[in-house]
Amino acid sequence: MEFITKDQSFLDQKPLASRRSFFLLHLITIILLLLVSPSSGQAWDGVVITQADYQGLQAVKQEFIDPRGVLRSWNGSGFTACSGGWAGIKCAQGQVIVIQLPWKSLGGRISEKIGQLQALRKLSLHDNNLGGSIPLSLGLIPNLRGLQLFNNRLTGSIPASLGASRFLQTLDLSNNLLSESIPPSLADSTKLLRLNLSFNSLSGQVPVSLTRSSSLQFLSLDHNNLSGPVLDTWGSSSTNNTSPSLLRVLSLDHNTLSGPFPFSICNLLDLQDFSFSHNRISGTLPSELSKLTKLRTMDISSNSVSGQIPETLGDISSLTRLDLSQNKLTGEIPVSITDLKSLTFFNVSYNNLSGPVPTLLSQKFNSTSFVGNLELCGYSVSTPCPTLNPPPPSPEKSSGRNLSTKDIILIASGALLIVMFILVFVLLCCLLRKKPDKSKAKGAEAGPGVAATKTEKGGEAETGGETGGKLVHFDGPMAFTADDLLCATAEIMGKSTYGTVYKATLEDGSQVAVKRLREKITKGQKEFENEINVLGRIRHPNLLALRAYYLGPKGEKLVVFDYMSRGNLATFLHARGPDVHINWPTRMSLIKGMARGLFYLHTHANVIHGNLTSSNVLLDENNNAKISDYGLSRLMITAAGSSVIATASALGYRAPELSKLKKANTKTDVYSLGVIILELLTGKSPSEALNGVDLPQWVATAVKEESTNEVFDVELLNDVNTMGDELLNTLKLALHCVDPTPSTRPEAQQVMTQLGEIRPEEMAEATTSEPLIDVPEASASTSR
Repeated sequence: MEFITKDQSFLDQKPLASRRSFFLLHLITIILLLLVSPSSGQAWDGVVITQADYQGLQAVKQEFIDPRGVLRSWNGSGFTACSGGWAGIKCAQGQVIVIQLPWKSLGGRISEKIGQLQALRKLSLHDNNLGGSIPLSLGLIPNLRGLQLFNNRLTGSIPASLGASRFLQTLDLSNNLLSESIPPSLADSTKLLRLNLSFNSLSGQVPVSLTRSSSLQFLSLDHNNLSGPVLDTWGSSSTNNTSPSLLRVLSLDHNTLSGPFPFSICNLLDLQDFSFSHNRISGTLPSELSKLTKLRTMDISSNSVSGQIPETLGDISSLTRLDLSQNKLTGEIPVSITDLKSLTFFNVSYNNLSGPVPTLLSQKFNSTSFVGNLELCGYSVSTPCPTLNPPPPSPEKSSGRNLSTKDIILIASGALLIVMFILVFVLLCCLLRKKPDKSKAKGAEAGPGVAATKTEKGGEAETGGETGGKLVHFDGPMAFTADDLLCATAEIMGKSTYGTVYKATLEDGSQVAVKRLREKITKGQKEFENEINVLGRIRHPNLLALRAYYLGPKGEKLVVFDYMSRGNLATFLHARGPDVHINWPTRMSLIKGMARGLFYLHTHANVIHGNLTSSNVLLDENNNAKISDYGLSRLMITAAGSSVIATASALGYRAPELSKLKKANTKTDVYSLGVIILELLTGKSPSEALNGVDLPQWVATAVKEESTNEVFDVELLNDVNTMGDELLNTLKLALHCVDPTPSTRPEAQQVMTQLGEIRPEEMAEATTSEPLIDVPEASASTSR
């Protein structure tokens, strides 16, 4: 084993006599180090650090601000620098090959003398507080393979010299304060696989060299100030080399890019995810997009793309997310989209689409996916498609004979007789329906098919007329009979695991929400009535009141609630128009309302919700939160509860431990509440794809990487100056609620108390006078 390097070692600088004694001391030190170090897992080759690298590290240390003392180990003569004794340093043959110091709170700047580390392969200083510019000397390190400086405060431009690193594979400078244009020379690094420059202030155009790179697999330039046309050179080559592009992820969203949609994107046959959203891209979508057989997500929302949606999109079987919202698309939605069995997110809202929505799409996705298209129909009961008149007979099939006057009279007479017969039949039905009421008024007993009127615990039960059913009322402002309920005009608001929800308009014009429970999953009548009579007594301003239930003669079960004209929180937050803004006081009010409702359920009603989502939080006319669907699991058989838990998981609200427990509790409810709070803070739906992780993980990572400001919904940035502490403290509380360990989560009572401390009611009342832009009355949506 060679203990001393042949050149530039410390011993080369000493006289012969002292060199021998120094060698012995050095030898003893190395033997001790071999015995007691390194616990880092990397075997040391026994070669002492070279003088050039030692001096380079010392220069780097001098430019750093180290508040936590992480670099205290970088001291002495450097004998331990390569043996694992210096934090974050790895060597080979006495030369530094890795500097890895993320999340160390390091400030200051990166010294230009880092270029002395000529063997450096990886520099990882991400998630610190480093400022200043990126050293030009980094581009002169011949073997540099990975440069990870994301989540810092670096300023200035990106050095063009970085493109000279022939072996550079990963360059991540995202989430800094970098400006100016992107150097075209970055693509000169022919082994560059991953380039992430997102969340900076870069300007200018996307370099054509990057669009022609045959090595890049991941390119993220989103959230910058890039402008100019989107180049139509993706996947092409500037040389005779015809190697196909390997690009898998392409993100250009949130810039000001313009020009027509680039047809050359269809050349990227390995592409899996691409996003051009929030730009100014126009033109039409090419039918050749079907060539992207590996595509999973496609997002071109918030642009000016026009023309029709290509029928060929239905051929991309791997597609899971398709967002075409807020563009200028016309024509009908292709039926071929229904062939995308893996599609979990679909949005074409706010375009100029027309015609009927394919039935399978309207059943799979709610109305928020289609709103804002004035001529689109069939996606909800409130947007029915007009009945088409039968076409006139073609000349070829016509008999060629005109109808005589006699024929016309006979036809008219027959039609009149049919109308009179229908009227008599309707009148007879009405008279028969009123007979039981008359007999009851005279004191006659109900017929054999009619349930007797009686009073039960939980409400008053009355006959259902000739239906033979039973209607049980709890307290409420509205009185109606079973006939009133069953004859009401109803329109479907949505479907869930429990059943179908309708908006029922009674004869007097009043409205209620009716959930028709699926008969096969509800409990038997006696057990059902025992449970629902308990739920019917629960009353709280932040809980949707159960007003009545109906038991039909054939086993049907209807539950009646107050109708909330504002719809649910998910629609309120994610499907509003571009001019509607929700300020922080309004969001905080909703959070507090949910916490109060959940606290009452857990402590006073002794009820576990088990399926709390933003779709199950309804809003009254004053935007007060009202939790719905609580306790419905108690009306269902056990198998139905498992199905609800699975649905909550798909939506992103389920606590992780439910994959094993299969039974909800107070802590799993608090987890779901935490997810909804994060939803209000970030403006993101938990069902969105967020770099392959769920919403809580995405937020936790951003906070850990000190990118907290990037977490908040852009609409809340106006409130940061005055309410920044409230936002941060609420974010911390939400992360506490979604802690993976159930025992560390707070109870609902603690959540409510902490929210009161974050924003006292006095302050809330004073601030909520700030007007909220009117939100158009949404069709009430259902619990999912």
